[in-house]
Order: sequence, then C-alpha cells, then structure tokens
Amino acid sequence: MKLKWQCQLTKPAWSPYVVGVGIGVLSWITFGLMDKALGTSTTMVRAAGAIEGAVARDHVESNAYFAKYLVSTADKANPVVDWQFALVIMLIAGAFLARKLGGAPKPEAVPQTWAAAFGPSKARRYLGAFLGGVLLLFGARLAGGCTSGHGISGGLQLAVSSYLFMAAMFASGIAAAMLLLRRRKAG
Repeated sequence: MKLKWQCQLTKPAWSPYVVGVGIGVLSWITFGLMDKALGTSTTMVRAAGAIEGAVARDHVESNAYFAKYLVSTADKANPVVDWQFALVIMLIAGAFLARKLGGAPKPEAVPQTWAAAFGPSKARRYLGAFLGGVLLLFGARLAGGCTSGHGISGGLQLAVSSYLFMAAMFASGIAAAMLLLRRRKAG
C-alpha cells in the first residue's frame, strides 16, 4: 500500500476525482470543526490591515472593513495568524512539494502565447499576471468572498452569488484568452 501511495504523490497530475473528494472532505472538516468555510482572501485582508495597523492603528480600528477582520472584542478574538493563514501557507508549500515530487519541469517565465501577443518581457508578463490576480481578488471580495471561497465553499452551499461569480470569472477568462489569441494572430 505504501508503494501505491508514493506513486500517487509522484504523478505529474492527480485525478480530479481524487482531488475533488479530498477538497470535499476538507470542507466538511472545516464546516464541522470550525464552523467556517474554506477560503483564502480574508488572509490577504488581515495581512494588509496588520501592515497598515503597524503605522496607523487608529485608522484600522476605525475602518469598518478592517475592524471586522482584525479588531478583537470581549466576545470575539480576531488574530492575524489563524487557521486560514496556515491554509494559505500550506497551499503554497503543497504546490511546491507537488511540483517537486511530480517531477514537473520548471514552468517557462513567458509562455509562447503571451510572448506572441505582448512580447518576451518577463516584467510585462509578471505585471500582467499580478494585475489580473488583483482584479480577480477585487471582484471576488466585491461578491463577498474569494475564488476558493466562492468556487468551493459557496458552490457546496448552493450560494447564488458564488455561481454568479464563477460564471463571471469563466466568461472573463474566455474573453481574455480570446483577446490574447486575437493579438497573437494579428501580430
């Protein structure tokens, strides 16, 4: 059995069914034991508020958005580092470990499709990826969650806002891909 388990960990791609079941079980655990839904964007809000609070504590405490996630009260503790923060760190560590164990080649800094549409500049590619992530996170927070929160937890709870967000995310992704490919053909 150990050999089979090791083989699963060293595959370059895992079965989406196995991963889906794993995420479902993890969701049950977080709902059951912590009364919380899986999600990661609140960690970013807490980190931003903690950094801002280091230089302007009064502003963070008076800002309703930051106060909701950072200001502790007699009946509620809001630490910056919590289980969700650990989840974000472990997602990064797990992705790194999976890439190493699976033997995946190092990803190219500038994919050919991007280079054909926007040129070979790494800086432009990284800036584009960062701005795309910022827009996605902004839209998800505007919809009341994050991509993982809407896509996993919201979907499991049959939340209409989650399905609307996921539809908008896929539609904008398709539009962005079409734009990239159109620029590639024109160039």
